[in-house]
Amino acid sequence: MAGEIFSVNPNALNSTIEFLTAMVTPTLLISATGSLVLSTSTRLGRVIDRVRDLEQRLAELITTEDKDAIPLYEKRLDTVVNLLDKVTSRARILQRAMGAFYYGLGFFILTSVTIAIAGFFSTYLWLPIPVGIVGIVFLFYGSVLMLHETRMATATVNAEMDFTWELARTVAPEKIIGKYSYNVYGKRRFRAKVSETLEDGRTEKES
Repeated sequence: MAGEIFSVNPNALNSTIEFLTAMVTPTLLISATGSLVLSTSTRLGRVIDRVRDLEQRLAELITTEDKDAIPLYEKRLDTVVNLLDKVTSRARILQRAMGAFYYGLGFFILTSVTIAIAGFFSTYLWLPIPVGIVGIVFLFYGSVLMLHETRMATATVNAEMDFTWELARTVAPEKIIGKYSYNVYGKRRFRAKVSETLEDGRTEKES
């Protein structure tokens, strides 16, 4: 009789395990979406700090009385405005992406809830499928926005590096700046510097 009390129905146990497994399955997507929300929030905070820094630089340039004393004043002002436009657009894209990720997170949580509902009411077995698909669509949309923001971030960095290099060519002596050049890909080449080093070595050997 004791054996009958503690007997376990394998079929019922398997059904329970399958039910719990189905409910836990969206947890992977929930965890991935949460990581995307965290990284997007961090990037948004950095972009906002960048906007404030550029705003301060723009205010300093505008309120400067002796504008002729600033090298490449007009180019510098144009670059700051251009960068400010880019980072502002990046901030808006990041806000939309973070909103999409939050929507996806909510739908993935709702998927777990609908799986529980489907477990109690067999007539609603189809319900978790469209809810999960909607969450995946939001996750895909947010990823596309993040890809677009990444390309804009690269363009922002390139624009600032181009201005910095132009400023260096303007203020640096020709003897120094002549050692370096840039190819079409923006990578630094040291051919002139290498040639100069080889010529110095030959001169030392001849002497």
